[in-house]
Amino acid sequence: MKYRVLTEKGRTPLLFIDIAPTEEGCTNSILAYSHLDKQPPMLPWSDGLDPYIPVMREEVDKNGRKARKLYGRGTADDSYGVYATLTSIRAVQAQGFPHGRVVGLIEMCEESGSFDLPFYLDLLKDEIGSPDLVICLDSGCGDYERLWMTTSLRGMVAGVLSIQISTGGVHSGMGSGVIPSTFRILRSILDRIEDSKTGEILVKELYVEIPEDQMQFAKDTVEILGQEIVEAYPFIEGAKPVSDNLLELYLNRAWRPTLCYTGIGDIPSLQAAGNVLRPKTSINLSFRLPPTATAEDARNALKKIIEEDPPYGAKITFKADKFAKGFYSPPFEQYLLDSFKLASNKLWGKDPAYESCGGSIPFLSLMQDAFPNAQFAVSGLLGPGSAAHGPNESCDIDFMFNLIAAMSQIIVDHYPAKCKKD
Repeated sequence: MKYRVLTEKGRTPLLFIDIAPTEEGCTNSILAYSHLDKQPPMLPWSDGLDPYIPVMREEVDKNGRKARKLYGRGTADDSYGVYATLTSIRAVQAQGFPHGRVVGLIEMCEESGSFDLPFYLDLLKDEIGSPDLVICLDSGCGDYERLWMTTSLRGMVAGVLSIQISTGGVHSGMGSGVIPSTFRILRSILDRIEDSKTGEILVKELYVEIPEDQMQFAKDTVEILGQEIVEAYPFIEGAKPVSDNLLELYLNRAWRPTLCYTGIGDIPSLQAAGNVLRPKTSINLSFRLPPTATAEDARNALKKIIEEDPPYGAKITFKADKFAKGFYSPPFEQYLLDSFKLASNKLWGKDPAYESCGGSIPFLSLMQDAFPNAQFAVSGLLGPGSAAHGPNESCDIDFMFNLIAAMSQIIVDHYPAKCKKD
């Protein structure tokens, strides 16, 4: 194994690993990806736990399953990735199985959007070559009872919508009824893009047709998870989701556009509020897009609908400066489907499952653009209770061991299926 840490000026570091094939002349290769950077620790953590001090505990989950959990910042996202990659290859070699070349890319800015990854992909393109399989262990699992493969992730457009009507604040008793409220104007603008009763997005450019294979995967996943699709979320007592149909909820999360309001500005706190008709209201809009939607087209459509025909001549702007392209895995080749099934049944005693995730992982679309002919095997530890990015982040140790073994199986099965000799 050869490795080096690249520290280009003005860039975050990157760890590059190169493991030679077991036989000379074998030109097939695997690219294994993970990242070492982490989110800042969100506080507070529970008593006895700390983001910087690893703690292992044996626990029983709500379904009566015993689990060993390792607590600490980044344990599930994504510190295990390097360890998993090297251990899986070591296991293949220890048992005398041949394997192709394996290239490892371990980046340090994934949590900030992988902004340096395109630079390193270009810098290392000759050394990386053309891998026919990309393995990524930075995704999630619906439960800890089988191997889960991620088939898609949503894209994203986010930005600030601002409404301004006057140059300064006015006494609310004197100005109301003459100057329109910027908050009311905001409400009318939001009604252009979202149905306030259902949450349905009204902008047709944000929709795509859901592929048939993804519909079948969705139905299979809903059958496996059942009510866990709802129970996984911390609803207050008496609250309920937007639909009673579990399949519709799953498709909403995975293949339909949605909108969240993640921040608000130009409004004083309750303690600082006075009897003032405010001149401006701003709100942060975060749109999740279907995996195959085009973020730029979505942004342009939203900007047009939001800014055109401003009520009362108000100044309305939508500055969308955050983008993430979605990911849609190409159909799996038969050797991979066979490998997933073999690994899942060997290690968990159940068939694998295929999941569309609602979040965004920008580097996957970057990888797909860089290696358009590659297959993708995307999985990970982010399952129920893992609390990635939040307090008490943890990983399931036994599931991780099985995931490493599953990766070994994929590497073993990749060799006879794809090996080419000069």
